[in-house]
Amino acid sequence: MGYAAARGGTEAILAAEDLVRRARDGGGSAWLGLDQIGERLRLAVDRVQGEGGLWAPELAARAFRQAEGDVSEAAQILRAHRSTIPRLAYSEPVHADELSVQRRISPAFRNPPGQQLLGRTLDYVGRLLDLMPEPEDADSQPATHVHHHDHPAAPVETNGVDPRHPPRLLGLLRKMDLVVDRRSEDDPEPDDITRVPPRPGSAQRSARLTAMARAETGALVHLWYTETFTPTKHQHEFPGEVRHGTLPVRLRHPVTGNPVTVAEVRVTEVETIDDLDRLDEDRTRLDIGYGMCFGHNERKAIAMAGLDLLVHRDKGQTDLEQRVLLTLDGIESSGFLEHLKLPHYVDFRSVIDRKRAVRRPPAEAVR
Repeated sequence: MGYAAARGGTEAILAAEDLVRRARDGGGSAWLGLDQIGERLRLAVDRVQGEGGLWAPELAARAFRQAEGDVSEAAQILRAHRSTIPRLAYSEPVHADELSVQRRISPAFRNPPGQQLLGRTLDYVGRLLDLMPEPEDADSQPATHVHHHDHPAAPVETNGVDPRHPPRLLGLLRKMDLVVDRRSEDDPEPDDITRVPPRPGSAQRSARLTAMARAETGALVHLWYTETFTPTKHQHEFPGEVRHGTLPVRLRHPVTGNPVTVAEVRVTEVETIDDLDRLDEDRTRLDIGYGMCFGHNERKAIAMAGLDLLVHRDKGQTDLEQRVLLTLDGIESSGFLEHLKLPHYVDFRSVIDRKRAVRRPPAEAVR
Protein backbone atom coordinates (compact mmCIF):
# COMPACT_ATOMS: atom_id res chain seq x y z
CA MET A 1 0.00 0.00 0.00
CA GLY A 2 1.45 3.33 -1.04
CA TYR A 3 0.95 6.67 0.66
CA ALA A 4 1.46 10.25 -0.45
CA ALA A 5 1.20 13.45 1.51
CA ALA A 6 -2.21 15.05 0.95
CA ARG A 7 -2.33 18.76 0.16
CA GLY A 8 -5.04 21.19 -0.79
CA GLY A 9 -8.59 19.93 -0.81
CA THR A 10 -10.03 23.44 -0.55
CA GLU A 11 -11.93 23.19 -3.83
CA ALA A 12 -13.49 19.88 -2.80
CA ILE A 13 -14.51 21.28 0.59
CA LEU A 14 -16.10 24.35 -0.98
CA ALA A 15 -17.94 22.16 -3.47
CA ALA A 16 -19.22 19.95 -0.66
CA GLU A 17 -20.51 23.01 1.20
CA ASP A 18 -22.21 24.20 -1.97
CA LEU A 19 -23.96 20.83 -2.33
CA VAL A 20 -25.25 21.18 1.22
CA ARG A 21 -26.63 24.64 0.49
CA ARG A 22 -28.30 23.45 -2.71
CA ALA A 23 -30.04 20.58 -0.96
CA ARG A 24 -31.08 22.77 1.97
CA ASP A 25 -32.16 25.89 0.10
CA GLY A 26 -33.37 24.34 -3.14
CA GLY A 27 -36.14 21.88 -3.87
CA GLY A 28 -39.58 22.25 -5.36
CA SER A 29 -41.50 22.83 -2.13
CA ALA A 30 -42.15 26.11 -0.36
CA TRP A 31 -39.49 27.56 1.92
CA LEU A 32 -39.93 26.37 5.49
CA GLY A 33 -40.47 29.43 7.67
CA LEU A 34 -39.21 29.76 11.23
CA ASP A 35 -42.77 30.20 12.53
CA GLN A 36 -43.75 26.91 10.88
CA ILE A 37 -40.83 25.08 12.47
CA GLY A 38 -41.52 26.58 15.90
CA GLU A 39 -45.24 25.73 15.78
CA ARG A 40 -45.34 22.46 13.82
CA LEU A 41 -42.08 20.91 15.03
CA ARG A 42 -42.28 22.19 18.59
CA LEU A 43 -40.82 19.14 20.36
CA ALA A 44 -37.80 19.02 18.06
CA VAL A 45 -37.12 22.71 18.70
CA ASP A 46 -37.42 22.06 22.45
CA ARG A 47 -34.81 19.32 22.20
CA VAL A 48 -32.44 21.61 20.29
CA GLN A 49 -32.76 24.25 23.01
CA GLY A 50 -32.28 21.74 25.81
CA GLU A 51 -29.22 20.07 24.32
CA GLY A 52 -27.83 23.37 23.06
CA GLY A 53 -28.20 24.90 26.53
CA LEU A 54 -29.89 28.08 25.30
CA TRP A 55 -33.54 29.10 25.47
CA ALA A 56 -34.05 30.92 22.18
CA PRO A 57 -36.94 29.38 20.19
CA GLU A 58 -36.36 31.35 16.99
CA LEU A 59 -32.62 30.69 16.95
CA ALA A 60 -33.25 27.00 17.69
CA ALA A 61 -35.72 26.83 14.78
CA ARG A 62 -33.15 28.49 12.54
CA ALA A 63 -30.46 26.01 13.61
CA PHE A 64 -32.88 23.10 13.08
CA ARG A 65 -33.59 24.29 9.54
CA GLN A 66 -29.91 24.85 8.82
CA ALA A 67 -29.13 21.31 10.06
CA GLU A 68 -31.88 19.87 7.82
CA GLY A 69 -33.68 18.35 10.79
CA ASP A 70 -30.62 16.83 12.50
CA VAL A 71 -31.27 17.61 16.19
CA SER A 72 -27.69 16.90 17.31
CA GLU A 73 -26.21 19.09 14.59
CA ALA A 74 -28.71 21.85 15.35
CA ALA A 75 -27.85 21.70 19.06
CA GLN A 76 -24.17 22.00 18.22
CA ILE A 77 -24.84 25.04 16.02
CA LEU A 78 -26.88 26.65 18.79
CA ARG A 79 -24.29 25.95 21.47
CA ALA A 80 -21.52 27.32 19.27
CA HIS A 81 -23.57 30.49 18.79
CA ARG A 82 -24.15 30.67 22.54
CA SER A 83 -20.40 30.67 23.14
CA THR A 84 -20.05 33.90 21.11
CA ILE A 85 -22.66 35.84 23.11
CA PRO A 86 -21.34 38.08 25.92
CA ARG A 87 -22.64 37.33 29.39
CA LEU A 88 -24.28 40.59 30.43
CA ALA A 89 -25.97 39.58 33.68
CA TYR A 90 -27.03 36.71 35.90
CA SER A 91 -30.69 36.01 36.48
CA GLU A 92 -32.16 35.87 39.95
CA PRO A 93 -32.97 32.43 41.41
CA VAL A 94 -36.62 31.46 41.08
CA HIS A 95 -38.38 28.75 43.06
CA ALA A 96 -39.81 25.84 41.12
CA ASP A 97 -43.11 26.46 42.92
CA GLU A 98 -43.49 29.52 40.69
CA LEU A 99 -44.02 27.18 37.75
CA SER A 100 -47.31 27.99 36.02
CA VAL A 101 -48.31 24.48 35.01
CA GLN A 102 -49.92 23.58 31.71
CA ARG A 103 -49.74 19.86 32.44
CA ARG A 104 -49.43 18.15 35.81
CA ILE A 105 -49.90 14.45 36.44
CA SER A 106 -49.05 12.12 39.31
CA PRO A 107 -48.60 8.47 38.27
CA ALA A 108 -48.00 7.59 41.94
CA PHE A 109 -51.13 9.19 43.50
CA ARG A 110 -54.62 9.02 42.02
CA ASN A 111 -55.74 12.10 43.95
CA PRO A 112 -52.67 14.24 44.69
CA PRO A 113 -52.95 17.63 46.40
CA GLY A 114 -54.62 19.89 43.89
CA GLN A 115 -55.73 18.02 40.80
CA GLN A 116 -54.44 16.06 37.86
CA LEU A 117 -54.15 18.29 34.78
CA LEU A 118 -53.81 16.09 31.72
CA GLY A 119 -52.93 18.84 29.27
CA ARG A 120 -51.27 18.01 25.97
CA THR A 121 -50.15 14.39 25.79
CA LEU A 122 -50.00 11.38 23.48
CA ASP A 123 -49.93 8.93 26.40
CA TYR A 124 -53.43 7.65 25.66
CA VAL A 125 -53.34 7.93 21.86
CA GLY A 126 -52.60 4.91 19.70
CA ARG A 127 -49.40 5.11 17.64
CA LEU A 128 -51.22 4.84 14.32
CA LEU A 129 -49.82 6.47 11.20
CA ASP A 130 -52.23 9.14 9.95
CA LEU A 131 -52.82 8.36 6.27
CA MET A 132 -55.72 10.76 5.78
CA PRO A 133 -55.48 12.95 2.66
CA GLU A 134 -53.79 16.29 3.09
CA PRO A 135 -56.29 19.20 3.18
CA GLU A 136 -56.31 20.84 -0.23
CA ASP A 137 -56.37 24.35 1.17
CA ALA A 138 -53.71 23.79 3.83
CA ASP A 139 -51.29 26.21 2.17
CA SER A 140 -53.95 28.88 1.83
CA GLN A 141 -55.04 28.78 5.47
CA PRO A 142 -54.12 32.08 7.18
CA ALA A 143 -51.94 31.77 10.26
CA THR A 144 -53.85 32.42 13.46
CA HIS A 145 -50.68 33.15 15.48
CA VAL A 146 -52.35 31.71 18.58
CA HIS A 147 -49.92 29.41 20.37
CA HIS A 148 -52.31 27.12 22.17
CA HIS A 149 -49.47 25.17 23.73
CA ASP A 150 -48.26 28.38 25.39
CA HIS A 151 -51.66 29.66 26.51
CA PRO A 152 -54.16 26.81 26.79
CA ALA A 153 -57.60 27.29 28.27
CA ALA A 154 -57.39 27.89 32.01
CA PRO A 155 -58.66 24.95 34.13
CA VAL A 156 -61.32 25.55 36.75
CA GLU A 157 -60.24 26.30 40.32
CA THR A 158 -61.32 23.62 42.80
CA ASN A 159 -61.45 23.80 46.60
CA GLY A 160 -59.73 27.14 46.54
CA VAL A 161 -56.61 25.67 44.85
CA ASP A 162 -55.21 27.36 41.76
CA PRO A 163 -54.73 24.49 39.26
CA ARG A 164 -51.86 26.43 37.67
CA HIS A 165 -49.98 26.36 41.00
CA PRO A 166 -51.05 23.15 42.75
CA PRO A 167 -49.47 21.97 46.01
CA ARG A 168 -46.66 19.49 45.63
CA LEU A 169 -47.05 15.82 46.35
CA LEU A 170 -43.64 16.02 48.01
CA GLY A 171 -45.12 18.34 50.64
CA LEU A 172 -47.73 15.73 51.53
CA LEU A 173 -45.09 12.99 51.76
CA ARG A 174 -42.99 15.17 54.06
CA LYS A 175 -45.96 15.74 56.33
CA MET A 176 -46.40 11.97 56.49
CA ASP A 177 -42.67 11.67 57.37
CA LEU A 178 -42.16 9.24 54.49
CA VAL A 179 -39.26 10.79 52.56
CA VAL A 180 -35.59 11.37 53.22
CA ASP A 181 -34.70 15.06 53.17
CA ARG A 182 -32.01 15.51 50.52
CA ARG A 183 -31.84 19.29 50.87
CA SER A 184 -28.41 20.52 51.95
CA GLU A 185 -26.49 23.75 52.39
CA ASP A 186 -23.22 22.57 50.82
CA ASP A 187 -24.19 23.44 47.22
CA PRO A 188 -25.58 26.99 47.52
CA GLU A 189 -24.46 28.30 44.11
CA PRO A 190 -25.13 26.10 41.06
CA ASP A 191 -21.92 24.93 39.39
CA ASP A 192 -21.39 26.53 35.97
CA ILE A 193 -20.18 23.56 33.95
CA THR A 194 -19.75 25.78 30.87
CA ARG A 195 -16.81 27.44 32.62
CA VAL A 196 -15.52 24.79 35.02
CA PRO A 197 -15.71 21.18 33.75
CA PRO A 198 -17.25 18.85 36.36
CA ARG A 199 -14.95 16.24 37.89
CA PRO A 200 -16.27 12.82 38.96
CA GLY A 201 -15.90 12.31 42.67
CA SER A 202 -15.95 16.02 43.51
CA ALA A 203 -18.88 17.29 41.43
CA GLN A 204 -21.81 18.85 43.26
CA ARG A 205 -25.37 17.69 42.65
CA SER A 206 -26.03 20.91 40.72
CA ALA A 207 -23.26 19.99 38.26
CA ARG A 208 -24.77 16.54 37.68
CA LEU A 209 -28.23 17.99 37.15
CA THR A 210 -26.89 20.62 34.73
CA ALA A 211 -24.97 17.99 32.77
CA MET A 212 -28.10 15.85 32.46
CA ALA A 213 -30.26 18.85 31.52
CA ARG A 214 -27.93 19.43 28.52
CA ALA A 215 -27.47 15.74 27.74
CA GLU A 216 -28.59 14.07 24.53
CA THR A 217 -32.05 12.71 25.26
CA GLY A 218 -31.52 9.26 23.75
CA ALA A 219 -28.21 8.73 25.55
CA LEU A 220 -29.73 9.83 28.85
CA VAL A 221 -32.72 7.52 28.51
CA HIS A 222 -30.49 4.61 27.46
CA LEU A 223 -28.18 5.00 30.48
CA TRP A 224 -31.13 5.28 32.87
CA TYR A 225 -32.76 2.20 31.32
CA THR A 226 -29.64 0.03 31.49
CA GLU A 227 -29.01 1.06 35.11
CA THR A 228 -32.64 0.60 36.18
CA PHE A 229 -33.21 -2.88 34.81
CA THR A 230 -30.38 -4.87 36.33
CA PRO A 231 -30.39 -8.28 38.03
CA THR A 232 -29.81 -6.66 41.44
CA LYS A 233 -32.69 -4.16 41.18
CA HIS A 234 -36.14 -5.59 41.75
CA GLN A 235 -38.34 -2.60 41.04
CA HIS A 236 -38.33 0.77 39.32
CA GLU A 237 -39.05 4.22 40.72
CA PHE A 238 -42.42 5.98 40.41
CA PRO A 239 -42.72 9.51 39.08
CA GLY A 240 -44.44 11.36 41.90
CA GLU A 241 -45.15 14.37 39.71
CA VAL A 242 -44.59 15.32 36.10
CA ARG A 243 -45.04 19.02 35.41
CA HIS A 244 -44.77 21.12 32.28
CA GLY A 245 -45.23 24.87 32.33
CA THR A 246 -43.53 28.25 32.35
CA LEU A 247 -41.06 29.80 34.79
CA PRO A 248 -40.26 33.52 34.99
CA VAL A 249 -36.78 34.85 34.26
CA ARG A 250 -35.87 37.79 36.49
CA LEU A 251 -33.01 40.28 36.43
CA ARG A 252 -32.03 43.02 38.82
CA HIS A 253 -33.01 46.42 37.45
CA PRO A 254 -29.79 48.41 36.90
CA VAL A 255 -31.32 51.55 38.45
CA THR A 256 -33.76 50.44 41.15
CA GLY A 257 -32.07 47.17 42.04
CA ASN A 258 -35.44 45.46 42.18
CA PRO A 259 -36.01 42.10 40.44
CA VAL A 260 -37.88 42.47 37.15
CA THR A 261 -39.43 39.66 35.12
CA VAL A 262 -37.99 39.94 31.60
CA ALA A 263 -39.08 36.65 30.01
CA GLU A 264 -40.58 33.22 30.53
CA VAL A 265 -39.17 29.81 29.69
CA ARG A 266 -41.03 26.54 29.31
CA VAL A 267 -39.63 23.66 31.32
CA THR A 268 -40.48 20.09 32.28
CA GLU A 269 -40.03 19.14 35.93
CA VAL A 270 -40.15 15.69 37.52
CA GLU A 271 -39.91 14.45 41.09
CA THR A 272 -39.55 10.69 41.20
CA ILE A 273 -39.92 8.35 44.18
CA ASP A 274 -37.90 5.24 44.96
CA ASP A 275 -38.06 2.70 47.77
CA LEU A 276 -35.21 2.55 50.25
CA ASP A 277 -34.69 -1.18 50.67
CA ARG A 278 -30.97 -1.71 51.27
CA LEU A 279 -29.58 -2.84 54.61
CA ASP A 280 -27.68 0.42 55.14
CA GLU A 281 -30.71 2.61 54.32
CA ASP A 282 -33.67 3.86 56.33
CA ARG A 283 -36.22 1.32 55.13
CA THR A 284 -39.09 3.25 56.72
CA ARG A 285 -38.74 6.08 54.19
CA LEU A 286 -38.67 6.86 50.47
CA ASP A 287 -36.04 8.70 48.44
CA ILE A 288 -36.67 11.49 45.93
CA GLY A 289 -34.92 12.19 42.63
CA TYR A 290 -35.22 15.42 40.66
CA GLY A 291 -35.10 16.46 37.03
CA MET A 292 -35.78 19.67 35.11
CA CYS A 293 -35.00 20.53 31.50
CA PHE A 294 -35.90 23.11 28.86
CA GLY A 295 -39.10 22.68 26.86
CA HIS A 296 -41.61 19.85 26.87
CA ASN A 297 -39.46 16.75 27.18
CA GLU A 298 -40.95 14.40 29.76
CA ARG A 299 -38.87 11.46 28.58
CA LYS A 300 -35.69 13.33 29.41
CA ALA A 301 -36.87 14.75 32.74
CA ILE A 302 -38.06 11.36 34.02
CA ALA A 303 -34.79 9.66 33.08
CA MET A 304 -32.87 12.57 34.61
CA ALA A 305 -34.70 12.25 37.93
CA GLY A 306 -34.10 8.50 37.92
CA LEU A 307 -30.36 8.94 37.31
CA ASP A 308 -30.21 11.59 40.02
CA LEU A 309 -31.42 8.91 42.41
CA LEU A 310 -29.17 6.20 41.03
CA VAL A 311 -25.99 8.29 41.29
CA HIS A 312 -26.89 9.34 44.83
CA ARG A 313 -27.48 5.78 45.94
CA ASP A 314 -24.42 4.46 44.09
CA LYS A 315 -22.14 6.58 46.33
CA GLY A 316 -19.18 6.26 43.97
CA GLN A 317 -19.04 2.45 44.07
CA THR A 318 -19.14 2.24 40.25
CA ASP A 319 -18.33 4.54 37.35
CA LEU A 320 -21.96 5.69 37.03
CA GLU A 321 -21.26 9.30 38.03
CA GLN A 322 -18.40 9.45 35.53
CA ARG A 323 -20.68 8.27 32.74
CA VAL A 324 -23.35 10.79 33.72
CA LEU A 325 -20.87 13.66 33.71
CA LEU A 326 -18.66 12.74 30.77
CA THR A 327 -20.50 10.56 28.26
CA LEU A 328 -24.03 11.91 27.90
CA ASP A 329 -23.26 15.16 26.11
CA GLY A 330 -24.42 14.52 22.55
CA ILE A 331 -22.27 17.32 21.15
CA GLU A 332 -19.07 15.92 22.65
CA SER A 333 -19.79 12.31 21.67
CA SER A 334 -20.95 13.30 18.18
CA GLY A 335 -17.90 15.52 17.81
CA PHE A 336 -15.58 12.60 18.55
CA LEU A 337 -17.47 10.41 16.10
CA GLU A 338 -17.50 13.08 13.38
CA HIS A 339 -13.75 13.63 13.66
CA LEU A 340 -13.22 9.99 12.67
CA LYS A 341 -14.35 10.93 9.15
CA LEU A 342 -11.52 13.46 8.82
CA PRO A 343 -8.13 12.43 7.36
CA HIS A 344 -6.19 10.04 9.60
CA TYR A 345 -3.63 9.08 6.96
CA VAL A 346 -0.53 9.43 9.14
CA ASP A 347 -2.09 7.59 12.09
CA PHE A 348 -3.24 4.71 9.94
CA ARG A 349 0.09 4.53 8.14
CA SER A 350 1.85 4.10 11.48
CA VAL A 351 -0.50 1.20 12.29
CA ILE A 352 0.29 -0.48 8.96
CA ASP A 353 4.03 0.05 9.50
CA ARG A 354 3.83 -1.64 12.90
CA LYS A 355 1.98 -4.60 11.42
CA ARG A 356 4.63 -4.97 8.71
CA ALA A 357 7.40 -4.76 11.30
CA VAL A 358 5.80 -7.57 13.30
CA ARG A 359 5.63 -9.76 10.16
CA ARG A 360 9.32 -9.40 9.29
CA PRO A 361 11.44 -12.50 9.92
CA PRO A 362 13.71 -12.18 12.98
CA ALA A 363 16.87 -12.42 10.87
CA GLU A 364 15.74 -9.63 8.56
CA ALA A 365 14.84 -7.49 11.55
CA VAL A 366 18.41 -7.94 12.95
CA ARG A 367 20.05 -6.92 9.69
